[in-house]
Amino acid sequence: MRLTIRVRPGSSRTRVGGRREDALVVAVTAPAVDGRATRAALDAVAQAFGVRPRAVHLVSGDRSRTKIVDIDGEDDALTRRREELLDSA
Repeated sequence: MRLTIRVRPGSSRTRVGGRREDALVVAVTAPAVDGRATRAALDAVAQAFGVRPRAVHLVSGDRSRTKIVDIDGEDDALTRRREELLDSA
């Protein structure tokens, strides 16, 4: 499943949920330095979707707050979870 995320580095806590335009918001405590926020965001997405960290791959947006990621698999459970997370605030 391909997913657009919007990373908010330097947040007080890690949280996945809500939307900004059509992107899933991923708040992480890691700073946007040396790719730490990107790595933390990919780990947070994996945890939120209940998959292993190696199942989440960065497609584009290495140095951008808006990133495109692939999550291995394309099933109804992942699609439902994506909708739940996008609708949460």
